[in-house]
Amino acid sequence: MRIAARLAALWTCVACGQVIEFESGGLRYLTLTRNGVTVMFAPMANPIRDYSMIQVAISNGSQKTWNFKPQDFRFLRSDGGTVPGLEARAVVSDFMQHGGRDDVVKLVTAYESGLYGMKTLKSTNGYEQRRQSVMAEVTSTRLKAAAAASAIVLVPVRLKPGESTDGAVFFSTNGKGLGAGKLVVEAAGSSYEFVVSP
Repeated sequence: MRIAARLAALWTCVACGQVIEFESGGLRYLTLTRNGVTVMFAPMANPIRDYSMIQVAISNGSQKTWNFKPQDFRFLRSDGGTVPGLEARAVVSDFMQHGGRDDVVKLVTAYESGLYGMKTLKSTNGYEQRRQSVMAEVTSTRLKAAAAASAIVLVPVRLKPGESTDGAVFFSTNGKGLGAGKLVVEAAGSSYEFVVSP
């Protein structure tokens, strides 16, 4: 009887998915698959301006088409506060109004160090394609900062079966890190929960 109960509990855990942790490019990634859709992320080391960021990769291995957006993400702080993922348009607009040269360097360096350190991801609809499109000859520093943010930020996307994307989700944290807590992602008809250590 006890063995059957343990097997049932184990099967339930396997069926609902298990968070897997690994390191790549100096970042600590957490990944979880539910119903064929994999969400993977890593907190990025240093806040930029008033934002903390996480690097996200999403792969649709299901038979359905799903929509994803930064607002699907929220961070539950250990002190009880909730920090929602910001809409891509709001982030780009802020960098357009207040961005500077240092922001461009920090954004690109932080994101690329994680992305190119992760050799196994082959995104079909992500950062590299957006970067090539928006980082052409731009003379204004604010426009460059906005262009860097628009290439990096996770934009709303509709993923067909077999497609994937990547990007950064920005959280308004007044220049402080996210700290310890839980990242919750409500997407693809499922809830993904990740415990985050500081």
